[in-house]
Amino acid sequence: MGDAFLPRILYLVHNLSDPAVARRLAMLRLGGAEVEIAGFRRADAPLADLPAETVVELDITHDARMLQRLLVTLKARYGAKRWAKVLTRPDVIIARNLEMLAVAEGLLSLWDEPPALVYECLDIHRLMLRQDRLGRGMRAVEQRLMRRANLLITSSPAFLERYFDEQGAPPALLIENKVFAPGHDVVGRNVALDGIDGPVRLGWFGALRCRKSLAALDGVSRAMGGRLKVTLRGRPALTEFEDFHETIEAAPHVNFGGAYRYPDDLPAIYSDVHLVWAIDFFEEGQNSAWLLPNRIYEGCLNGVVPIALAGTETAAFIERHGIGVVIPDIEQQTLQSLFAGMTPERLRELAEAVATVGKRAFRCEAEECVALVSRLAAVAGIKRETEMAA
Repeated sequence: MGDAFLPRILYLVHNLSDPAVARRLAMLRLGGAEVEIAGFRRADAPLADLPAETVVELDITHDARMLQRLLVTLKARYGAKRWAKVLTRPDVIIARNLEMLAVAEGLLSLWDEPPALVYECLDIHRLMLRQDRLGRGMRAVEQRLMRRANLLITSSPAFLERYFDEQGAPPALLIENKVFAPGHDVVGRNVALDGIDGPVRLGWFGALRCRKSLAALDGVSRAMGGRLKVTLRGRPALTEFEDFHETIEAAPHVNFGGAYRYPDDLPAIYSDVHLVWAIDFFEEGQNSAWLLPNRIYEGCLNGVVPIALAGTETAAFIERHGIGVVIPDIEQQTLQSLFAGMTPERLRELAEAVATVGKRAFRCEAEECVALVSRLAAVAGIKRETEMAA
C-alpha cells in the first residue's frame, strides 16, 4: 500500500491534452496523492505538460472516428504488460470514461494485489443512450466493466438519477465542475452593479457546440437592433456548425473573441457581460439536459447571471440557489421578451442575488481536494496514521 498520506494513483485518460485532465491531476496532487498518468493524445493536440510523476502516451486518436478509437483502446488493453512496466503499482486506478475503463480492467491482473478501480464518467455519450442493438451492446459492456469498479465519480446528480442508477453502477461520488483555481483569488464583478447604462451584454463561453443556440442568439440580437450584444469565447466544435466563422462574420451583434486561458482570463471575460448563456441542445433531452456545465460555475463565481432552460439540471441548480433566469424555450418571442425586460434595475437585482451566494458553491477549495483523495484512499483500504493508532 502507499504512504498513509500519499496514496498512489494511476490516472487513465482518453485525451492527455484536455485541460480538464490537468485540473483533475492538480486536484489529486493538492489533496495529497502521488499521480502517474497514461492515455491517448488527439491527433491535432500538442504534447501535454501535466503535473504528474510519470506521463505515458499510449497512442494517437482522432476525434469522431469511433472505430479507430476502439482499435487503439484494444491495443492499449492487450499491450498493457509492455507499456505498464514504467509504472509503479498504484493503490487506485482512475479510468476517465468507458474506453479507459476497458484499458484499466486489463491492468488489474498485472499485480498480485489488484489496485482499487474507480470509474470517472462526466458525460453520457449519445451512443450509450441509443435504443438499438448498438446502444444495448454498449450499455452491456459498460455494465460488465463496472462490476470491477469500487467507485463511480460523476459531476451531476441527474447522471445518477437518469442513467447510472439503472445500470447497476458502484457507489457514487459527486464532484461538481466547480472552478479550480488555487492561487487565483480575484473574481469578477457584474457590470450591472456599477450602474453603467448601455446594451444588455450576454456571454456564451466554453465549449461552443450548439448550433440552435447560435441561430437563436443571432436572431434575437438582430431583432433588438443593438440593444443586445452577444460575445462568444472558447473553442467552437466546427463539425457541429454549417459554417461557424461565416455565421459570426455575418452577425452584426455577435462577436467571437477566440479561446481564453483558464483560470487566468475568467474574471476579465465574465466581468464584461451581464448574463451567461447556460443552454445547450447538443445532445438535447439527454446529456445536455442532465449535465452541470463549467460555465454555470465560472459565471456565478464571477458575478454573472445565468440563463437556463426549464426542465434541465442547470435550471434546478440555479433555482436551488435562488439565482438566475429560467426560460421555457428559446423561441424568438421568448428571448425578445426576456432581454427587453432586462432594465438596469432588473439586471442589478439579479446580479445582487448572485453576489450574495457564497463562493464555495462555485469554487473548488483545497479541503475538497483532500476529501477526494481521502475517499480514494479509503476505497483502496489505506488508513491515515491517526486511524491506525486508534
